[in-house]
Amino acid sequence: MTVAEIRSLVLPPAFRPLRLPAAAGETAHERACALARAGEATGTLVVGARPDVIDLAVVLAPEEPLATARQVGLVGLTALAEAVGSHAPPDKPVLLDGSGTLLFDRARLGGGRLGWPEPCSEDAVPDWLVFSGMLIASKRDAGDPGHTPDSTSLEEEGFPAESGDALAESFARHLLRGLSLWAEDGPSAAVARAQGFLASAPATLRLDGTGWFDPGRGGPRL
Repeated sequence: MTVAEIRSLVLPPAFRPLRLPAAAGETAHERACALARAGEATGTLVVGARPDVIDLAVVLAPEEPLATARQVGLVGLTALAEAVGSHAPPDKPVLLDGSGTLLFDRARLGGGRLGWPEPCSEDAVPDWLVFSGMLIASKRDAGDPGHTPDSTSLEEEGFPAESGDALAESFARHLLRGLSLWAEDGPSAAVARAQGFLASAPATLRLDGTGWFDPGRGGPRL
C-alpha cells in the first residue's frame, strides 16, 4: 500500500504531509502509529481520504516523561478546536471535554486521541507520541438526522464544501503555535490555552477515544 505526499497543502516547515489512499482501510491514527514505530516519521501529518470524515494524525517527538508529555494531547485538541472555530459560521460555540470529544453548538462533531509506544512507564520519555483528530464531514449515509440527534457534521453546520485541506492546514498552524508555547513557557502555559474551550475542568483527561470514537465505523459516533 502506498502513501502519496500531498504537494498542495501549505503547512509550516515543521510538518511533512502524507495522504492515505481512499482504499487504505485504516485511519490516519493507525498509519501514523505504524510510521512512528518504524522511527521515521517525526513531524508527519497523515491525512485520511474518506469523504465522510476529516481524519488527521501527527507524529511528535516528546522530550518529557510520559506523565507530562501526554498533556500534548490537550494542545492537539485545542488546535483542532481552534481550526474548527476559525472556519465556522459565527456565534456557534466549540467546546471540548475530558474524554477528548469536540462539541460544535452542543452536538458531537468529533474528537481527538493520543497514542504512544507500549509499554512505556509514566516516568520514561516515550520514543514518540501520535495525536489524531477526526471530524464528521457528512452524515448523508446515516439516514434520518432525527436518528442521530447527538451528533452533527461540517456539512450540516454550513462549513464550506471540500474544507478538509483548509482545516488540515489550519490545524497544523494552531498546533505549531501550541507546541512553540510549550517549548518557550512550559507545558502548563500551552495547556492553559485549552481552558477557553473546556466546558468544565476535567478531573482526568482521557484521550483514548472512548468518549467519541466508534471502532465499528472507524470514525466518530453518530
